[in-house]
Amino acid sequence: MPAPSRFGRLRASLTMDLSPLRESRDLRLLILGSTLTGLGTQATLVALPYQLYVQTHSPAQSGLLGAFELLPLVALSLYGGALADRVDRRRVLLLVQIALVLLSGALAVGAYLGEPPVALLYVLGALLAGGNAVQNVMRSSIVPNVVPPGKLRPALALSFGLMQVTMVVGPALGGVLIAVGGLGTAYAIDAATCLGMVASVLPLSPQAPRGATVDDVGVWRSIGEGLRFVRSRRALLGSFAIDLSAMTFGMPRTLFPVLSLSVYHAGATGTGLLNAAVSVGATAAALTAGWLDGARRLGRIVVVAVIAWGAAIAVAGLVPSLGLAMLLLALAGAADSVSAVCRSTINQTVTPDAMRGRMSSVFSLVVQSGPRLGDVEGGAVASLTSARFSVVSGGVACVAAAGLIAVAFPALLAYDADVAEAELAEATAQADAAAAAGPA
Repeated sequence: MPAPSRFGRLRASLTMDLSPLRESRDLRLLILGSTLTGLGTQATLVALPYQLYVQTHSPAQSGLLGAFELLPLVALSLYGGALADRVDRRRVLLLVQIALVLLSGALAVGAYLGEPPVALLYVLGALLAGGNAVQNVMRSSIVPNVVPPGKLRPALALSFGLMQVTMVVGPALGGVLIAVGGLGTAYAIDAATCLGMVASVLPLSPQAPRGATVDDVGVWRSIGEGLRFVRSRRALLGSFAIDLSAMTFGMPRTLFPVLSLSVYHAGATGTGLLNAAVSVGATAAALTAGWLDGARRLGRIVVVAVIAWGAAIAVAGLVPSLGLAMLLLALAGAADSVSAVCRSTINQTVTPDAMRGRMSSVFSLVVQSGPRLGDVEGGAVASLTSARFSVVSGGVACVAAAGLIAVAFPALLAYDADVAEAELAEATAQADAAAAAGPA
């Protein structure tokens, strides 16, 4: 048999491994539901700050949404993590989806009736953030248990890549829906897609945590154990720190309506396109991430990717046209995608399943709170200076923070994926054997 050509080897290294999707019915169900609900979630992420800016004409008040979202996001992320390590994760995921249907429906009703009070928009946005935080914790905790340990990395890349597809289509769809049917239509679509997630979760097999030992431990003590676990794993903690800094300083999403309306004069459609541009690049990178399957030093890749993200964001704040800004945001999204796949692998492989819900709660907290802190930071800096200065300074700060974190967390740079995955496989086998043996 002739040796594969250089082009063939390159294509194989870029092609995503689809075998986890073919082999696992539960993974297919989970990804299908996540894709459906992700479309609506992204439409709302465009619609809500856009509605606030249109009603208030204030970047600071639009960015303040992030501050209102932080408390429920923190509380429900941590509480959801404790639940995920003691009860059936599938059941909680189902209940959360029903709550999200009701919240999105309330936003739709308010938009159809006119201009609801700004305070009500903050409250509903905060509750949506909390509900989505619990949803993300449950979903992240389930994925490693529906595929063999050897298939975890491609399963995570596949899950992240398809989620990025929703982040491409969702924001663009949200912008179009607002322009054509109004804000109420965008929120109604969100409610409908949450119902789609309900339909996908119903046939999912039960997802009780493996090796759980927290039944007789109070929730607050359980949360404390999870936080101590995260603190004790320096590679894990470093991955959280670098993502939090990247999103706090380098994610200018609250400024997209400001840039679209006042700089590029592109209206709601431009807002959706700026949001979607990040995910276009992220999707392209995630769906060609086959080369990461053989990578071992994932922490080093994370640091380089975050530096690339911050640099692209900084340059995006300087360019004069919507098209160039979208191109740079797409490059930033590609770098963030590589970072996210690597960070997800690090997080899941250093964490036993009995602790995975609580680890995922901190992960979800970091992933969701970072952009919201960025909303506050970006809106405040833009109010004091300008939207362009806010974007550029945030990108520069992101690059600086990545360098500092690389120095502060050498365990992140030393992480070896092959060693971590072998240890995970051994721990999983021991937990399964203990469960099969039953109580002593």
